[in-house]
Amino acid sequence: KMSFAVFSYEGLVHAVSGAMGSVTAMTVFFPLDSARLRLQVDENRRAKSTPAILAEIIKEEGLSAMYRGWFPVICSLCCSNFVYFYCFHSLKAGWLKGKQSTASTDLVVGFAAGVINVLLTTPLWVVNTRLKLQGSKFRNAHIRPTNYSGILDSFAQIVRGEGVGALWNGTLPSLLLVLNPAIQFMIYEGLKRQMRRGLLRELSSVEVFIIGAVAKAVSTIATYPLQTVQSILRFGQFSESAVESKLRSSLRTIKCLLVNRVRTYGMLGLFKGLEAKLLQTVLTAALMFLLYENIASCTFRVMGLSSKQHKRH
Repeated sequence: KMSFAVFSYEGLVHAVSGAMGSVTAMTVFFPLDSARLRLQVDENRRAKSTPAILAEIIKEEGLSAMYRGWFPVICSLCCSNFVYFYCFHSLKAGWLKGKQSTASTDLVVGFAAGVINVLLTTPLWVVNTRLKLQGSKFRNAHIRPTNYSGILDSFAQIVRGEGVGALWNGTLPSLLLVLNPAIQFMIYEGLKRQMRRGLLRELSSVEVFIIGAVAKAVSTIATYPLQTVQSILRFGQFSESAVESKLRSSLRTIKCLLVNRVRTYGMLGLFKGLEAKLLQTVLTAALMFLLYENIASCTFRVMGLSSKQHKRH
């Protein structure tokens, strides 16, 4: 029965719906993510309001800089969300076997799905971080320029110059960061259950958008310092004085990067770029959940399945 739940057509519908929703939402709000990543990685760039950062980048590098690295990000996001949604809903279906879910179940299943997702898709995120920042005008003079011609060339150059292990740079903070989607899904599913209680109708688009935004805002603020460390490690050009290269994937590396940032910029340095991240990630997640719910619901209707099967999740 468990194998049937893990390899079900229903799980595939959730995975495709989640992937399509996330790709569309990320495309709409992509410039906000560009601003966030630039603030996290370029330590000498002064934190300003998100519109000011976007205007600065457009002035220095042109309008196309806002969508630099869009294709590899979309590829990574599509794969990542497909894996996450498939694992989350399939593992949950296998565990619950038709029973009502709880917040603790959502958290545990979300964590397990996140670990599988990180181990499978980290190389894609390492490559897309490099491609997204290639050609950027940095304030930090120590950042070395790169010359990747595309996704496959990035893989080849990283493996040749830094070793296969470099493709999993930032895996440890990424594994710790599986708490982010786990918390997000726990809050989202919990709020959805609360709002549906006593209702004889589906949640409206506005309601889905709001609970998606709230869930992502809470999970982002709780884990943002680790997201900054993750971006620095994936970029692969952190200062040698801040951390020894042989300790890149250890807890000591994360501690050194966090401590160094606090010493240099104070506690607020851990949250540099948070405004842009919140704007991008909250709006993207809200739109993604809205699209996901509608695509999944529509697909189940077309397949002739009762909405009750979709609601159970």
